[in-house]
Amino acid sequence: MPPIHRETTQFPQVNGNVSRASFTQNRLSWMIGGPQGSGINVSAEVFAKACLRFGLNVFANIEYHSNIMGRHSFFRVRISENEIHSHVEPVDLLLALDRETIFGDVDAPYQTHNGHIHRITTGGGLIVDSELDIDPEELGRDDIHIYSLPYEQVLREGVARAGVQFQARRHDIMRNMVSVAASFALVGLDTDPIIAILRERLGERRANLVDLNASVIEVTHGYMHSLLEEPFGPTLTPAPANGRPHRALVRGAEAVALGKLHAGCSFQTYYPIAPATEESVFLERIQSEFPIVVLQAEDEIACINQAVGAAFGGARAATSTAGPGFALMLEGLGLAAITETPGPVVCLYQRGGPSTGLPTRGGQTDLRLALQPGHGEFPHIVIAPGDLQECFDLTFEAFNWGDEYQLPVVVLLDRHLANSNWSVDGLRVDHLQARSGPRYEPLDGNGKFERHSITESGVSPRSVPGELGGEFVTTSDEHTTYGKISESIENRMEQMEKRMRKLDTIAAEVPDRLRYELHGDPEADFTVVAWGSTKGAIQDALASLGRRGISANYLQLRMLRPFPAEGVARILGEAKNLILVEDNFTGQLGRLIAAETGISIENRVLKYDGRPFSQTEVEHGVERHIAGGVGRLVLSHP
Repeated sequence: MPPIHRETTQFPQVNGNVSRASFTQNRLSWMIGGPQGSGINVSAEVFAKACLRFGLNVFANIEYHSNIMGRHSFFRVRISENEIHSHVEPVDLLLALDRETIFGDVDAPYQTHNGHIHRITTGGGLIVDSELDIDPEELGRDDIHIYSLPYEQVLREGVARAGVQFQARRHDIMRNMVSVAASFALVGLDTDPIIAILRERLGERRANLVDLNASVIEVTHGYMHSLLEEPFGPTLTPAPANGRPHRALVRGAEAVALGKLHAGCSFQTYYPIAPATEESVFLERIQSEFPIVVLQAEDEIACINQAVGAAFGGARAATSTAGPGFALMLEGLGLAAITETPGPVVCLYQRGGPSTGLPTRGGQTDLRLALQPGHGEFPHIVIAPGDLQECFDLTFEAFNWGDEYQLPVVVLLDRHLANSNWSVDGLRVDHLQARSGPRYEPLDGNGKFERHSITESGVSPRSVPGELGGEFVTTSDEHTTYGKISESIENRMEQMEKRMRKLDTIAAEVPDRLRYELHGDPEADFTVVAWGSTKGAIQDALASLGRRGISANYLQLRMLRPFPAEGVARILGEAKNLILVEDNFTGQLGRLIAAETGISIENRVLKYDGRPFSQTEVEHGVERHIAGGVGRLVLSHP
């Protein structure tokens, strides 16, 4: 293995602090941190949605510990008037609900993080609960604004103004709105959208709670203005009211679920496991409105076998899981392949392994597992979406391919895609059409149905149970064209060759645009090669580098099996300089590319700390290689 160049420097010190001049560009990096269960999710979601209603673009993601409650977590929200697809390391405004958010868990027996005070940009701000009694000298920063906000005092005053007697246990939950209102006051936004969102969430039946929150928001907003001796640097300007787009905030797991519904998926199984559960819970919540059954099975083995059975019976079926659950599903995937079942679609959400590993953290660590999911050799498809629209589109296409080629399809996702929120004008659907594969058409009902007939494409016409003249048997043992068990040499070779020919058929029929894409100028000086959830950070990083005169494009791999070797080899062969970006230790895509094309990418930017790439990190990694190839560069910026 090449020597590791490991960099764990804390941003923003690596590239120098962000100057106050940059605050004029109508953008903001916002973060709220505190113990799990303290309401940071609600604060962040309301803040993000309210900004969305001002016509601004939003990207948001959360980092949380794997225990149930109490450990440190934080939510990042990035706002911009321009389109954005990722987070950045510097934070313009930090809301700290506890000391740990600022300083880290310094009193813990085994310290796990150093807090986030170092992330605040010069001229940025820190809002902290005055009850935490933090001495400004402790912070070690004299280049940021510190706003000491008495959360309980403004809560009490807001509740009193609404004519209600304050009860700490009952009203403490409204601290969420104190955080949001304080932030809006600093960045120059009015609070009408916050109250409108609360009205929609709580409904007319709880209008009194809306009024109570509105009073707290008003008091907080006014209090923060009283603290401002000078305007806060980062400010946000809403888009003109008559031209604001109608945007939604959608998570990756939700886009996958919507892709399944649009494709006609009628049966979904799951066993709870982070980070895959969110998708199934979303489907479960709305299943009464759509023709789909969502079934929580007793374990992952039941999940895959029930999904295979449903697909065998003619339904568009799916299951979703994470790495440990997928490991239990492998036998079922082989069963689907040898019986030539049309599907199922298996959504594999990668997380930090091995074993239980980092249950609520991420990584692109299961590519090799997805490429060889089980014993023996059999055809299947592996695809890896990189953004919200691709989560929707490729999940939809996965059902088409399952039907057309009669094999299981693995949609390779990860925690970053599942839990990140993007602002979108809407998911495009017009370009998607449902397709099905060849079906058996009995001529007179007298002939025998050769379910596993030898065909040039490798795909045999199929029937569904109950179809007149289409009765057949099949088995997980090797079988004849009629589905009878046979271990004869000639039969075995014919059936293996027939099944594996499907991969050639897929390679010939699936359009290249769904398999890979070269983003940017084909003549660029540098080509970044990557797959999956790193797409957003790479897009934003290359756009930023381009504004600084650095010429780089991006080759995105979407279909990993069958691998588009010819097209990828052509692009890589014509590229001037290659840089591989992956969120794993070994550079799994790099190894796959080398095996399929013979092209080895030596310059790499890797992460394996369980956290996703930021735009800042990709920029830094590419710049380091441009300055002089450093081989295997490993980044981590706590």
